[in-house]
Parts: sequence; C-alpha cells; structure tokens
Amino acid sequence: MARLSWTSGRFPSRRSQKRHVVRALRAQGRYGPSFREVLPAFAGVVAAVCAVAAVLAAGYRAAGIVVPVAGVACLALLVAASIRHGRPGARRRLGYYTADELLELDTQQLALAVARMLRRDGWRVRLMPAPDRPRLCARDAAGRRIDVAFRPVAEPLPDEDEPHPHPHRGDQVSPLRVVVHRGVFTARDIRWARRERTIRLLDGSALRRWAAGARLTDLLSREQ
Repeated sequence: MARLSWTSGRFPSRRSQKRHVVRALRAQGRYGPSFREVLPAFAGVVAAVCAVAAVLAAGYRAAGIVVPVAGVACLALLVAASIRHGRPGARRRLGYYTADELLELDTQQLALAVARMLRRDGWRVRLMPAPDRPRLCARDAAGRRIDVAFRPVAEPLPDEDEPHPHPHRGDQVSPLRVVVHRGVFTARDIRWARRERTIRLLDGSALRRWAAGARLTDLLSREQ
C-alpha cells in the first residue's frame, strides 16, 4: 500500500503567486499600466525638466539671478493654477463635467451645468428656473439666439407653451431651440425635430462630448 506524501508536491512560492495575481489583474484591466506603458510619458517629463533647467541656467548666465527667480515664480503660479482648475468644483464652474457627474445631476442641476457650458463657449445665458422644466435663453457675440429646454421626451405635450411666448424686441428670426436629453431620442422625436426645422436634439452622447470640452456649434452642425 502506497503512502501519501505531503512533501511530494511543489507549493508555489510567494513570487510566483504574486506574478499570477498581477497577470490576472492586468487581464481584467485593474492593475494599472506597466513600466513600458509609462516610460514614454516619464521620458517626456524628464526631458521637459531638463529643458527648463537649461533655459534657467542660460538666463542666469545672461542676466543674473533675476531670470531664474522669475522663471521659478512663473512655474509655481502655473502649477498652482493647474491644481486649482483641476479640482472638481473649479472644473465644473468652468463648464467641464465628467460622464458620471452628469448622471448624478437632477433637472435643475443639469440646467445649471448646461448654462456653464454655454458660458464656456462664449454665450451670454439667462436661466429661467421652473419646478419641472427649467429653460435657458442664450445669445452670442454675433447676436444669434438659442433656447434650451430640458425634458425626457422631445415631443411637446399639448399643454406645453413655447420657450418664450413674448418675442424679443428687434428679433426678426426665430431662435434655434435645443432640446437636451441625457438618454437616446426615439425615431418619433427625431422626425418631430426635423419637421420643425428650428429644433436640434442633443442626446446623452453629444452632451457628454460637450461637457468634456467640445463646442456646441460643432455638435449641432454634426447633428444637422
């Protein structure tokens, strides 16, 4: 009768176990970049630092200590400004939102976010809050006007009034109406917008691109 041996099999070492875990995490995309992937960016940072140091040294030899001090002060201001603008609150105030942040907004907060994005693109915005259907009226430097509505469906309800029942004085052309929707418009909505001709639909995909930095005029021209 053969005896069982508890020492006959090989137990994986800690190094091999760690290697196996790392491979599994990388396969799932949860471990992070490898050294080869970050090497180009690291080399770029080193080259930029060396270039700045060389410029400051040349300025010191040419004009004395004033150039390095001024250069370091400018760099410190740039770094502080980038850190400040990179904070979520400051970034959102400038009109930049992530996809997850857009999903967390209610209708009123979405209207405020769209107003900030319009101001980022150079529009003067007036927000008209309402309990369920806030609206925006925006005008750019060229005098063009757009009205922005927020609703889950583009098709207007029978009791829904126009964004601005009283036309602006001196305006001869009807403003462009933009309907913002975080989801996907149906074929019925698209047919309705095309029939109206002065209406543009901004769905969730276009809204996310706009919040990431794209300009509204470019998105509307593609949608058209």
